[in-house]
Amino acid sequence: FTRKAIQAGGITLGHTYHAKDYGPMLRSAGFTAIGTYEMPREGDVIIIQPYAGGNPSGHMAIYDGTEWYSDFKQRDMWAGPGYRAARPSYTIYRKN
Repeated sequence: FTRKAIQAGGITLGHTYHAKDYGPMLRSAGFTAIGTYEMPREGDVIIIQPYAGGNPSGHMAIYDGTEWYSDFKQRDMWAGPGYRAARPSYTIYRKN
């Protein structure tokens, strides 16, 4: 869903089965990783790595300037309670 939202904005990404693997495609499309202490901005995309016992695909979401969205409106940047508790590594990408 996030890939489709990005593409609807005119940015073409390749396809991969796992959300965790979209980082290189985002970089190829002109996105760069931002620092973990930078505030997210509209259009930023987060790639969250999987955690033990969770979805092996990881997670991908986009920020609209107020909320994080994937295939649903998220409570925060973490995709749910498992991610929130495990806090796996993540990267936020920004289109420059």
